[in-house]
Amino acid sequence: MFERLYRWTLGLAGHRRADWALGLISFTESSFFPIPADVLFVPMALARPEKIWRYALIASVTSVLGGIFGWCIGHYAFDLLARPFLEATGKMATFDALREGAGTWAILVMLVTSGLAHMPPMKVVTILAGVLSFDPVLFIASAIVARSARFYGLGWLLARFGARIASFVERRLVWVAGGLLLVLAAAWFVLKGA
Repeated sequence: MFERLYRWTLGLAGHRRADWALGLISFTESSFFPIPADVLFVPMALARPEKIWRYALIASVTSVLGGIFGWCIGHYAFDLLARPFLEATGKMATFDALREGAGTWAILVMLVTSGLAHMPPMKVVTILAGVLSFDPVLFIASAIVARSARFYGLGWLLARFGARIASFVERRLVWVAGGLLLVLAAAWFVLKGA
């Protein structure tokens, strides 16, 4: 099923309303959809390089709005909507593990790492932030920074290096994201000790 959903999402890149599809996928990815917006963003950017910055703006804005929606689900409707969804997608254990050690700095680090590299999944972090009543202003600010950095950074790489960088990132995303996670974790421990 996941493979079919992935192929369907990828197929939207060539649709005449691909801009709208990118916005919709970016929005839903931040709150409940399992496929990252990159699946749509990358082929669209490679096919229409003159529109990369437009696509980055669409993906950034709608992703932040989707994150706000995820926060609201966690804050106002966890038992009604989020718990059944997390259980159905097998993310409940991840959610519970993150919930145990979540404080302000941990949530900020998770927002940045999930916003930049989907580690942990963005939807899990947005719902968790809502459940914990994480400061909405700080939540929105960090989501804007992380998601804009992701899409504009990816847009810059695609504009500069084209398809070569897309295949490089695809093959080595886990290593790149893991390195970033280690740097952020080290910063978190330093700031926590200060």
